[in-house]
Amino acid sequence: QLKSYGLDVMTKINPNKLHLSKWTAVTPKNKEKHFIVVELIKDEHETVTQCILESVFSKRQFTLDWQDLKQETHWLMGWK
Repeated sequence: QLKSYGLDVMTKINPNKLHLSKWTAVTPKNKEKHFIVVELIKDEHETVTQCILESVFSKRQFTLDWQDLKQETHWLMGWK
């Protein structure tokens, strides 16, 4: 039986289910705190490699390696 000791546990994410998922930036910049994954970028094997996040506040978009969303020091799943 595993016990949690307050350590950062990598969030398990299914990259194929990221489309339209909601994320919160831990350290918001330019009032951009809440984001939606608006597009998935796949390689020639149909494997998700990156995602495009859009700020709910500014509608600004940027591309991010989808694995970066596992960094709980930067991103939280859902809108917090």
